[in-house]
Amino acid sequence: MRWTRAVVPASALLIMIAGCGAGPSDRPHIAVERPPVPGDSTTSAQVPPPPAAEVPKKELSWRDCTKETFDQAGLGPGPAGLVLECADFSTPIDSAGSVLGNFRAAAVRARTPQTPPDAAPVVLTSGVDRSSSATLAGLATGPASALLTAHPVVAVDRRGIGGSQPIDCLPTDIRAGLQDNAQFGAGGDPVTAMSDLSRNGTIACRDFLQPYDGTFDAAHAADDIEQLRREWNVDHLAVLATGNGALVGMEYARKYGDRLARLVLDSPAPVGVDTVTRTETAVQGAEAALTAFAQQCAGISCSLGPDPRAAVTALVQKAADGQLGDISANAVRTAVTGFLGSPRADQTSRIGELSDALSAAGRGDTAALKAIADRQKSATASDGQFVNGCTDLPQTPPGPQVTDLTGIWAQKYPAFGRSTALSMMVCSAWPVTEAPPALEKLELPVLVLTGIGDPVTGMAQASVTGALGAAGARTSTMTWQGWGHPVSSHSGCAQTALVDYLKDGRLPGDGTACPA
Repeated sequence: MRWTRAVVPASALLIMIAGCGAGPSDRPHIAVERPPVPGDSTTSAQVPPPPAAEVPKKELSWRDCTKETFDQAGLGPGPAGLVLECADFSTPIDSAGSVLGNFRAAAVRARTPQTPPDAAPVVLTSGVDRSSSATLAGLATGPASALLTAHPVVAVDRRGIGGSQPIDCLPTDIRAGLQDNAQFGAGGDPVTAMSDLSRNGTIACRDFLQPYDGTFDAAHAADDIEQLRREWNVDHLAVLATGNGALVGMEYARKYGDRLARLVLDSPAPVGVDTVTRTETAVQGAEAALTAFAQQCAGISCSLGPDPRAAVTALVQKAADGQLGDISANAVRTAVTGFLGSPRADQTSRIGELSDALSAAGRGDTAALKAIADRQKSATASDGQFVNGCTDLPQTPPGPQVTDLTGIWAQKYPAFGRSTALSMMVCSAWPVTEAPPALEKLELPVLVLTGIGDPVTGMAQASVTGALGAAGARTSTMTWQGWGHPVSSHSGCAQTALVDYLKDGRLPGDGTACPA
């Protein structure tokens, strides 16, 4: 049913201990940057363990949806033995009762034959980066498997995203224009054109959603996770929040901290920062991921030639000049960053697949690149993501500032800077909602994972650990030396630490690093 009006260089970070200097990312041991310090808050034996998450006393009505979920995510068949199950549950549109009615939320559960039947589930939210169910499918197909071997993982899609009750509010031309940064409009100033598209899109979606248009923020997404806890009839949950989902995880901690057994913030988006800072952090991560890809691409003599980074930058410029047909510069950015973020069991073949698509486009054959771009648009640019993402976003910078940044970032971040700056105008007309209260108190150790080449959020853990520390929470940050998003979908080393934390609430030493 649809909505209706009625309802860092790696060497600077990594000091390896013996036995962890090389090898694949799924090695069982981790590299420790510094030895534990007596009395360190992350290692102190005097701190009592937090309560454990519990097995649901009442289950949802699950049905097998393995094939359809992998097909929707464009991942092909899943690993042998993996089972994905889908279920719906009803959640109040507003738990405070200011707006009456219920919303259909969707959940997907992943298990393998090795998953213990009596293990408590881990609740996954990836916010608006892509559907949580797609993030779960990616985690299940990635090279690491420790988490699913130890626990079932249940992804909860945000309102209007993935399997949850969909939103269809943007006119087709406005949706396309926002996705392409107004490149194929009538001409003129792209910042002004994007402002007009944002205004018209905002009017269309807010009119469609009235009186529910204010119920799509991270706080309401946290309420949906709380409703799942109530459906399960358990006292405590373990939450894995990735990327933009960290906003949801932090809101759940603020509103329902006494119900949290564990909290993992994986590749978190920044908190408490302005839109320019958040966006620049993301483009820095995207450029770092592209550099890492280019180095490996050159190492296997890929089809992009001896300087793959320059080849990608030149292709983005070709798209901006209209030389790739209906593929815009922003579509190339979306395709490349989405592909670089996604997990890969066979990295060499994945590098070859992307390089072949990009090099073919440079020669005039855009079919493979268009397929990747369309898949990434479908995953990251739904109407639900527009509504939820704009609701969570702080004030968009004024048009003249964005105009200045398009030039500055084009020089500073040559591959993706200009299109990333323009994309800030997507939400320029959406009303800015009042920022939620700060997290005041959290008596829980929190594990934070981050990667040095994250094309989605960049390295944003400092703002997150600062907010957690201000609330009294003990934190430990683990840094993965690879590229991709999120860390738990790529690094077996990080997954091993995650599973250990889920077991007894003990954090690894702060500053721990995992090899790529």
